[in-house]
Amino acid sequence: MLVIGLTGGIASGKSTVSKYLKSLGAAIIDADLLARQAVEPGEKGWQKIKEYFGEGVFLPQGHLDRRKLAEIIFNDEEKRKVLNSIIHPEVVQKTKELIERYKREGQVPLIVVDAPLLIEAGMHNLVDEVWVLNVKPEVQVQRVMERDNISRDSAVRRLKSQLSTEEKLKYAHRVIDNNETVDKTIRQVQDFWQDIVDKEKTNGGKNNY
Repeated sequence: MLVIGLTGGIASGKSTVSKYLKSLGAAIIDADLLARQAVEPGEKGWQKIKEYFGEGVFLPQGHLDRRKLAEIIFNDEEKRKVLNSIIHPEVVQKTKELIERYKREGQVPLIVVDAPLLIEAGMHNLVDEVWVLNVKPEVQVQRVMERDNISRDSAVRRLKSQLSTEEKLKYAHRVIDNNETVDKTIRQVQDFWQDIVDKEKTNGGKNNY
């Protein structure tokens, strides 16, 4: 069973591609969701964030104040690295467990790890293929500004906090161009899916990866 790592910069369109792959029958492992679960009240990640960042990044009910934490880490490289060192190991471990479970159950044709920081967290080592969404930086900036209702400077800082798309492309087995319409993007994903399905049939359900 093939494991795909789906990645791309912020606002590159991963959610659109991920939802479509899910509609085709793929199992989706959402790294963002796992990261949010890792910092729920009482979890190990939540405890470590409280120890390092203090009470100021939490809401009265005890949940993480994501907006406040984002303001801190996108303006302080060292603190962003600390946060990643807390969350990444939790996400990687849970991803490994889910991949093993899906393979053991054998109920899906494809496993997709949807992770914006796939490469930065070393999760590309868990997958058979890396798919990178390629989007021009200016398109990303505009999308982030509109999506998060933030200034251009804030959007640019967020982009710079991640590995550039140019660097991500060095790891890509397949590239999805998402600079134009959603329909064009989906057609590319359809072609990739069909190619994998054909290989599965040819190899009797076993890809040679």
